[in-house]
Amino acid sequence: MSNGTFDFNVFIKESKDVLVNPKSYFSTMQTSGGMGEPLIKAVIYGAIAGILRLIWGFLHIGGMGGIFGGTIGVMAFIWSVIAAVIGLFIGAVILLIISSICKGSTDFEANTRVVAATMVIMPISALLGFTDGINLYLGGIIGLAVNVLAIWLLYHGLVEALKSKPKTTRIVMFILIALFVIMMFVGFSASRRASKFMQEFNSSDFTEQLKDIQKD
Repeated sequence: MSNGTFDFNVFIKESKDVLVNPKSYFSTMQTSGGMGEPLIKAVIYGAIAGILRLIWGFLHIGGMGGIFGGTIGVMAFIWSVIAAVIGLFIGAVILLIISSICKGSTDFEANTRVVAATMVIMPISALLGFTDGINLYLGGIIGLAVNVLAIWLLYHGLVEALKSKPKTTRIVMFILIALFVIMMFVGFSASRRASKFMQEFNSSDFTEQLKDIQKD
């Protein structure tokens, strides 16, 4: 994309290239040219992800179900756009630190552009987000797969665009994957405990006691 302009057709092509051939894309990606382009990319990816969550909300699919599904979907859309913008800059800072550790570029704009490109993951995550409501473990595994894909894209962004050392970058990426796996199992454990607590709560005498109080 040229400076000062934003070509949506080029945006679509670049999005495909990031997913299909990230090594080639990041090796030729422009690392300068202003903050407008990465910001627009983040907003578009966030909006697309928000629209998908909005659709799941109105269709009462997955975790967006219930009588408030549509309302939750609208809020998810708004928050998705806001989170994309905030995440762009927070992610750029985190990536800059990782790049510094891996002896890569510490230019903030370059790191921001890499993060913006990898945010193509947001619509994919939102598209598959309904699986959380179908099955806890299915949603967790798919979520982990999406995160691994994001890390794979970041690896190529670090090595090809930010010129970090491949060996050190691989070690850091494997550590991140391990952290995501741990977080997934912790989430499974917390969900099981919450489900067990609710079952015990519903089967206890508390409900009957509450009914007796209301009758009195």
